[in-house]
Amino acid sequence: MSKTYRLTASTAIHKGDREHQQDQVTLIAHARHKGCVLAVVADGMGGRSGGRKASDQVMMTARQLFERYSPDTDDPLDLLARIVQESHIVIRLTAISSEQEPHSTIAAFLINPQGDCHWMHAGDSRIYHFRGAELAFRTCDHSYVQELVSRGELTEEQANDHPQSNILIHCLGADSDPPLTSHLIAQLQPGDALLACSDGVWHYFTTAELAAVVDALSPREATQILIEKARTRARGDGDNLSLVIVKIEARQEEETIPASLPPLAAHEGPSPVRTG
Repeated sequence: MSKTYRLTASTAIHKGDREHQQDQVTLIAHARHKGCVLAVVADGMGGRSGGRKASDQVMMTARQLFERYSPDTDDPLDLLARIVQESHIVIRLTAISSEQEPHSTIAAFLINPQGDCHWMHAGDSRIYHFRGAELAFRTCDHSYVQELVSRGELTEEQANDHPQSNILIHCLGADSDPPLTSHLIAQLQPGDALLACSDGVWHYFTTAELAAVVDALSPREATQILIEKARTRARGDGDNLSLVIVKIEARQEEETIPASLPPLAAHEGPSPVRTG
């Protein structure tokens, strides 16, 4: 008999210092498959309403496709790819019909009941996998400055302050199809944590700071602290902020049953910080 795991999780969203909220975030526990969880962050772009329409479309597409997903028979990467591709197509159609230029990032991760985790992203919204207080892996932004970092022309610190740090090479709704950049965590372990967030969050922290906060605090406390600290560091010029944290914890020995990930043990309610 092996230990089972439980998931604790929280989401947060804040308008920052922008006039409109164009970020969206969701965390969904599958209605029919215990232990199957989908998290999605979308950072919309495109003026007053275009960006919000784009991020809303990502959320709607993700919910509809995830509802039909079966971890027993379906390919998780195929699900994530369809969310990316179908969101992209609908956002492009919205641009044609409304004469707007809506775009969105996406950062989505899927946890299956067996404990494997798959993710896919486009743009500069990020996913971090922490093992304890250490970074195990994170997404690589589809941005101009990330290209410079990858070529050794900029450091990560210099990239954060670069005047063209907001230029994306790939995102949903652009002229070119978004890349299907994926990653697999074969088996989540107790002590692991996943953080997905928009650039309005990660821009204000080092990776070490993010890891320390997520490791030390509950998801609810961590999301609230990260929102508050990012708002302080933005000094009145902060972007929209959105994030989701999921932590994997071991159950007590006396509760052990055959290993699997049960449903969210503590999806800690609505966002601790929510405006707009």
